Amino acid sequence: MEQCFIRNFCIIAHIDHGKSTLADRLIESTGAMRREEMSEQVMDRMDLERERGITIKAKAIRLNYKAADGKMYLLNLIDTPGHVDFSYEVSRTLAACEGAVLVIDVTQGIQAQTLANVYLAMENELEVIPALNKIDLPSGEPERVMDEVKSVLGYSEAETLKISGKSGMGVPELLEAIVARVPPPSGSPESPLRALIFDSHYDPYKGVIAYLRVVDGKINDGDRLKLMGQGTTLEVLEVGYFNPKECPVKSLSAGEVGYIATGLKTVGDCSVGDTVTSVASPAVEPLAAYRPAKPMVFAGIYPTQASDYHELREAMEKLKLNDASLSSEMENSPLLGHGFRCGFLGLLHMDIVYERLEREFGLSLVVTAPGVNYVITKTNGDVISVINPSELPVPTDITRIEEPWVKVRLLTPSRYIGAIMELERESGGIHRHTEFLGHDLGIEGAQRVQLDYDMPLRSMLTTFYDQLKSRSNGYASLDYEFDGYRDAQLVKIDILVNNTLVDAFSRIVPPDQVHDMGKALVHKLKEVIPRQLFSIPIQAVVGGRIVARADISAKRKDVLAKCYGGDITRKRKLLEKQKEGKKKMKSIGQVEVPKEAFFSVLKTEI
Repeated sequence: MEQCFIRNFCIIAHIDHGKSTLADRLIESTGAMRREEMSEQVMDRMDLERERGITIKAKAIRLNYKAADGKMYLLNLIDTPGHVDFSYEVSRTLAACEGAVLVIDVTQGIQAQTLANVYLAMENELEVIPALNKIDLPSGEPERVMDEVKSVLGYSEAETLKISGKSGMGVPELLEAIVARVPPPSGSPESPLRALIFDSHYDPYKGVIAYLRVVDGKINDGDRLKLMGQGTTLEVLEVGYFNPKECPVKSLSAGEVGYIATGLKTVGDCSVGDTVTSVASPAVEPLAAYRPAKPMVFAGIYPTQASDYHELREAMEKLKLNDASLSSEMENSPLLGHGFRCGFLGLLHMDIVYERLEREFGLSLVVTAPGVNYVITKTNGDVISVINPSELPVPTDITRIEEPWVKVRLLTPSRYIGAIMELERESGGIHRHTEFLGHDLGIEGAQRVQLDYDMPLRSMLTTFYDQLKSRSNGYASLDYEFDGYRDAQLVKIDILVNNTLVDAFSRIVPPDQVHDMGKALVHKLKEVIPRQLFSIPIQAVVGGRIVARADISAKRKDVLAKCYGGDITRKRKLLEKQKEGKKKMKSIGQVEVPKEAFFSVLKTEI
């Protein structure tokens, strides 16, 4: 198809603002799928996405649309995630599009991720079409949200559409706006081939399936291609587009979005952001790539049964084929045995990976407390990275500790400012800026406020998000981005269970939080570790100093039950024998820490 009739666009929004539902109506309105073939959230293929109502992976689909001018247009739609953990998916998608439909829920208004996605779209010079969604809900406030759109985003009422992704109201007008306002793709079909890879997944029969946007030239079935960044050469086994399933075609030309089956055996051989060109007539310069996904949160994943390690290793390798942002390396724990130290984009990403491993591969797993990457400068001048608290050198060997910080943008109704500022202060945040968004509509607390903070990333790894939602009654939202490393004063807390170090419970915290964190950890573990026939001490230790302790009392077997009377010396003899047995048992006994204990410690707060 001629490029002037092609429109490449994506849908961006805050989480739960109706992106996937709107995508369903667009698919239905253009006739790409019949109503009886469709289910809710047809673009979300994973069970987890449907159950949680979130989009985890970006999805592409080709739509054929006959516009009001009587001409047939080719619309390439890419649905994107809305959660901040998956903003890398959004950035990759935007690089493959010329336009973006910005969906704003009229019951919630502009949220943190709404602003973040708009800024990303503007950086990529995309044409943004704002659309107020859920306009048919009686609880919606379209006038207030429209006022926010005007004052915060700068779009007029004439530029903003009013739609309902559920009922289809306003969807025909949106399709016409996409055709009229999104520019056709640039690029020349006659130039040497250049195509941008924006995603990929692994197929056991076809190898790596690379999702790409052809910018210049043409890809034919059977072509010999080269990845300009990595230098990898490959032969195209299949070329096609998504509808939403894979539909093979003979070729893809400039401006089109589709996929190629590469035959490569690992996703790492086909990096997202790389430029594909032809071996026969290669392009001179690659396309501008975007930065690769960088893990921000680290945690250990271990099998509950040591014999399941090989199954976990195979499951991890298979999952990494379909999730290029997941990183892992083998590690060993004295208590938990062999496992993996994994890097995640955020806490939701960690939760998703854990659930997929248990659900898709039938494993029973233990996840250690999440942490971040610390940069340690030792006294001998060596600089090392530490992601596992057990690897932190002793204090006498450390000259400097640096930890990652993030810029946090919080949006909240004005009535919750005090509670949220208090939360930020408790989390070590530094206030940078406060801005009131929109006009005060005369309703108490109706005005929205943007709070900008700098804060250490480690402060967000436990209950920060839960506390934010609790203190704002669910109305506040947040977005964050990495802001480099800063000096920190930190120490390591170790947990001893029956005088045995459990490295999975170790934490790195500021010195002023040592006592409170140690006390919270030992009391939480006291609640979840089952009692034994001997007493179990649980200690929080910093260096050689015990900062908190709790004891699990021993179960008592009634050894006097068979004594119906008689001499007291008989009873004393039985009690002394029991005492000696308990003492011996304690010296050789093993305490099995249950799986529930690791989960309870994950979100332990001071």
